Amino acid sequence: MSTSVGVNVLRWSALGLGVFYGIYHQASISSRDRLANEKREYEHKESLISQAKAEWARQHSQEQPKSSSANANPKDPNADLNTLLGITDEK
Repeated sequence: MSTSVGVNVLRWSALGLGVFYGIYHQASISSRDRLANEKREYEHKESLISQAKAEWARQHSQEQPKSSSANANPKDPNADLNTLLGITDEK
């Protein structure tokens, strides 16, 4: 009789451990899949943002005025007087 009690305890213990391991394993699989989906979504959004930036730069490249390398800050002692007065050297 004590042998059957020991066998039953062993069986129920194995069943309980199997259930807990199954829950743990399923949770790890689910979290791994969720992280993979989040990474894929992030990469997709990142590519959309880079495409939008490239498209915006392509559309607005003609509208930007040519920047002069001359210093136009009036408080700077090395400022270019022609730039401050708005005189351009077009030939």
